[in-house]
Amino acid sequence: MFGNDRNELRRAYYDAWQKAQTEQQLTSLELMIAEVVQLHPEYHKLLEAGEATIDADFNVDQGQSNPFLHMGMHIAIREQVSTDRPTGIALLHQQLSQREDHHQAEHQMMECLGEAMWNAQRSGKAPDEQNYLECLYKI
Repeated sequence: MFGNDRNELRRAYYDAWQKAQTEQQLTSLELMIAEVVQLHPEYHKLLEAGEATIDADFNVDQGQSNPFLHMGMHIAIREQVSTDRPTGIALLHQQLSQREDHHQAEHQMMECLGEAMWNAQRSGKAPDEQNYLECLYKI
């Protein structure tokens, strides 16, 4: 979305949320970010703090989850669904969303996405789309 610059990525979240709160015109990406942020009121104070938290580290070992990673995974799934890549993910999302709301369906899908990304990082290869889809089918 914004390359490998963590601070630039985080600023995009801050900027989109600020623009949404002040009812400024948003790009399609900013709108998607603002929609995801809106679904996560637990992150609103963090984003409203602005630059003060841009360099924050979130340590899993201390029970902290990374809100930017969480929201980024929502956005990744929404982009995958919009392009149906990997092929079949849009239908899977639709089926899951019929059983529960879109947000909860995305949370379930994020488990598989996280596993696919972890395996890819560990192996040094691109994510295995077939394994990712197989995980999604099991939901």
